Amino acid sequence: MNAIKYKAIIKNGRLDMPIIDLPEGTIVEAILLVEQKIESNLKIDETAYLLSTEANRRNLLEGLEELKQPQNYIYVDITAL
Repeated sequence: MNAIKYKAIIKNGRLDMPIIDLPEGTIVEAILLVEQKIESNLKIDETAYLLSTEANRRNLLEGLEELKQPQNYIYVDITAL
């Protein structure tokens, strides 16, 4: 079995594909992998999502507290990289 990969965008409810040079009558199996974007499909606020579990909330709040303490900062000399 051979594979041909092509990325397309649905326009007017149709999948527009380029002409593929295959012999007439060739049987093909098409699998559509649909890319989904959280911001447009689920309308989830990022902050609400990050705070949605107790473990995430606790880790984020601990991280914010650590930022208040400059001794926790890690300084990097860009010229040394």
